[in-house]
Amino acid sequence: MKQFRFRDHRPENFSNPDLNVYLKKYWSADPPVLRAEDAQAIAPNWDEAFSQSAPLHLEIGSGNGFFLAGMAEKHKDRNWLGLEIRYKRVILCAKKIQSKHLSNARIMRYDAWMVAELFPKASLSGLYTHHPDPWMKEKKAKKRLLNRAFCSWAVSALQPGAIWRIKTDFEQHILTVLDVCEDLPFIVTGRSHHIHRDGLPWDEDIQTNYEGKFRERGEPVHALELTRK
Repeated sequence: MKQFRFRDHRPENFSNPDLNVYLKKYWSADPPVLRAEDAQAIAPNWDEAFSQSAPLHLEIGSGNGFFLAGMAEKHKDRNWLGLEIRYKRVILCAKKIQSKHLSNARIMRYDAWMVAELFPKASLSGLYTHHPDPWMKEKKAKKRLLNRAFCSWAVSALQPGAIWRIKTDFEQHILTVLDVCEDLPFIVTGRSHHIHRDGLPWDEDIQTNYEGKFRERGEPVHALELTRK
């Protein structure tokens, strides 16, 4: 049996489970919530989590669920899986999906550092990484998600011709990805230094809640699109 590092602790494992009101909501939730133990039982047969067999698109950092639910509504011929770590955000994403009656979208609670446990070679038709934690101070840089190991996993998990789109308020994420992917089988197919000023380097998009805050303040959000060779 495959061993998984990520453990999704139940309410009884916490000294004060009532401190976070979303903890018990998460453990009592039905689909579209996909708990870690459910995901581990399904992977890599992801069609079992949905009502159809379709290409799988993964969003890491789903926030409040605007992008996930919006794209699933636009592209019902694809399966959309969101990943979040915070209980509240998982529940908020689920509500967005439920309000649109989408059977092709699911939200999963999982640690983004451990995605390789769930998504093997050529299992993804699309990858979207939205506003990962910047960890501004250089002494904390090793905690940044977008590193060599993550990019190597993305190369493996994406099918040839699949796209990886990144939006971030922290430009160093883009610079790091460009640097560590230089010798990986990716082609840069789009880049924007300020999407609110210069536009997106791809045709369609859904604004995330976090992205909207930067737009209101007139601050830049950077975007990068890579295509798997």
